[in-house]
Amino acid sequence: MKYTLFILINLLGLTVFSQSKQPVYLDKPFLQDYSIKYYSDNDKIQLKKVFTDRNGNIKVLSTNGLLIPVDGAFLKAGKLKADKSYRTIQHKHLLDIGLFQNQFVFLEENSIFSNAWAGSLMSKFQLKNTKLFSAGSDFQFLVSDGKKLELINQNKTIWSSSIDEEITDIKFSDHLFWVLTKHSIHTFSIEKNHSTKVFEGEDLTAFELIPSKKLIIIGTNDGFYRFDYLHKRVLGSKVTKLPSTNITTIKSIGEKLWIGTNNGCFSISQNEKIDYYNGERWLPNNDIIQISEGKNNSALILTKSGLAEIFFQKMTLAEKADFYEKQVRTRHIRNGFNASIEGMAKGDLSTGFLADSDNDGLWTSMYLGAEVFRYVVTKSEDALQNCRESLDAMERLFTINGIPGFPSRSFERSGYIKQLADPERWQHAQDKEWDWKSTTSSDEAIGHIFVYGAIAELINDNSLRKRSIKLIDTLMSHIIKNDFYLIDYDGKPTTWGKWNPSYVNSFPKNVGDRKLNSSNIVAMLQTAYHFTKKTIYKEKAFELMKKHGYFENLMRPMKEIGYAPEDADEHSKKMSDAWNHSDDEMYFLGYWGLYRYAFNDTLKAHYKKAIIDHWQTERPEKEGLWNIFTALTGTSSFDLNEAAWYLREHPLDLIDWNISNSHRKDIEKLPENFRTQTIKEVLPPDERPIQRHNANMFNLDRMRGNGTSEHSAGDIWLLPYWLGRYLGVISPPQK
Repeated sequence: MKYTLFILINLLGLTVFSQSKQPVYLDKPFLQDYSIKYYSDNDKIQLKKVFTDRNGNIKVLSTNGLLIPVDGAFLKAGKLKADKSYRTIQHKHLLDIGLFQNQFVFLEENSIFSNAWAGSLMSKFQLKNTKLFSAGSDFQFLVSDGKKLELINQNKTIWSSSIDEEITDIKFSDHLFWVLTKHSIHTFSIEKNHSTKVFEGEDLTAFELIPSKKLIIIGTNDGFYRFDYLHKRVLGSKVTKLPSTNITTIKSIGEKLWIGTNNGCFSISQNEKIDYYNGERWLPNNDIIQISEGKNNSALILTKSGLAEIFFQKMTLAEKADFYEKQVRTRHIRNGFNASIEGMAKGDLSTGFLADSDNDGLWTSMYLGAEVFRYVVTKSEDALQNCRESLDAMERLFTINGIPGFPSRSFERSGYIKQLADPERWQHAQDKEWDWKSTTSSDEAIGHIFVYGAIAELINDNSLRKRSIKLIDTLMSHIIKNDFYLIDYDGKPTTWGKWNPSYVNSFPKNVGDRKLNSSNIVAMLQTAYHFTKKTIYKEKAFELMKKHGYFENLMRPMKEIGYAPEDADEHSKKMSDAWNHSDDEMYFLGYWGLYRYAFNDTLKAHYKKAIIDHWQTERPEKEGLWNIFTALTGTSSFDLNEAAWYLREHPLDLIDWNISNSHRKDIEKLPENFRTQTIKEVLPPDERPIQRHNANMFNLDRMRGNGTSEHSAGDIWLLPYWLGRYLGVISPPQK
């Protein structure tokens, strides 16, 4: 694609405008965060501190001696094990650990020593019951028992003093030792042998010095202060608009300030952007003990249950797509379906199984769509083979049940009905080796038609094209033959497979199902006519639009959709008790056929208005797929930067960990509303529960089945990315 010279610069990449006047996100590397966790296998010991030395070795001080992280990798939890590297110090009772010249230094009763410098460092002192220390310069160390202070150098006590408060931390910076108590901060000058109180406050819990800015960040049990120690003044008021305010530790790493609390940790960048790390997606435990700097600006987060190392890897969206492609192919393909892993034990992928789903046809149609667009963009034979295998599964949904034109929800080998989800929906196939799932809904139907249309239009494989057109015709023939119903094995319409006017128009005009079902069935009929040229599909579509008001229904502005009126029937009230995000998914999948295969340009222009009207309503969610689907209309405004944000901010870990955000003080909560938008600004995907596109992106918490399942990236991430690449609004990776 050729780009004009008009360039818009955003924070993490570039956006240019194509010749079609649509913006294009230039895929430049960004920093992708991920966590490797190490759990303590002994809950009786207390973890105290963690550091890494110049060689990249990590050591954790505990009440049971030194520990090291072993056998950990991304998505594979490791353990904290006893450090046996120096057998000659294993008998020592270590009280504290620190760094000097990026080498480990240890405190034991009456001495400070190290294995660095050929083991020559051994500074002895007289102070009893020591608890903590800090290294200064030129092998000087300040030690404390919590009240008294002694400065030592080569077995000599140079200076001693005491403070009438409990000393909780000591640091060295700007040629000064800085001493923290619960109510004050003091400095000690080596040159002057003199201490000075520089700050007074209440409930001080942690502090960090940033010499380049002459700042101290002072933590409390309710937020933190920024203190200008050069001019001895607090900058602004106490900062409390934070994810959690009970601060336990503070550390400056690179250009970020890291803050640990008793409910997770967070980083604050120079532009005040907060990234919150909560739950076992990131941490062994939310109770943070200490944060220190790891290799390459990684963050070592020590918690009560273990250690997390949070890494930041440069990555393009294309590289992220490759990562997710492997995730899907190695773990999430079940009989050709795009499936989830369930039944895991606390995130252990080896303990889970590939699960059937009510929506196997829908999730697979979305993943299959991603592979269609990937093939068109890259001409990858691997993508084409993936299309073949998933189309095999989609095709078999029709043939396994013996009902002409009826797609099953799913199928599985026989003998397991009682172990499968919704066992009452499962039926035996004529082939005794297999069972199939009934009660197929409109969700699956629109997914089928969307992806068969994409294959038929875009893939230059004659066999795949013919099979897809046949499947379109098969499904739509069933629907028309049965008066716009999906008819199940029992000869009755399924609960949700209903597009008949008597059903659709039974809803009041402001109930969403009236608009949705009208939009979907017109899109499906247009797709069927476009590829089969059978006039019945066109005739039925115009009959629905003109005679039964489906055009008026589908064009109804989204602002009119809401609660059913008081005099409505109970079904209408039930169907409009809140905004249905599954409906959004059905709408946007349907927009492919509604807009792309419109009968004429006049209708196409109207459809464009309906799509953009819907998108305007969805904008607060920053939903990547809805934004990029909107781009198919050719509009220049579809929140491309928010779509790219969605793709960048998705975590690599798609496991359903428990996560909590409701307690946060940095989010603005909203009153209850029809759209179930809980907060003013949507949280990034890596801070909220893992969700498919049919979920509410404003969900704050997930507190069930911690680490028991893993989602596939096939529908969640790969579809919006490859659709964006196909539409040309996301560029190939840039150098």
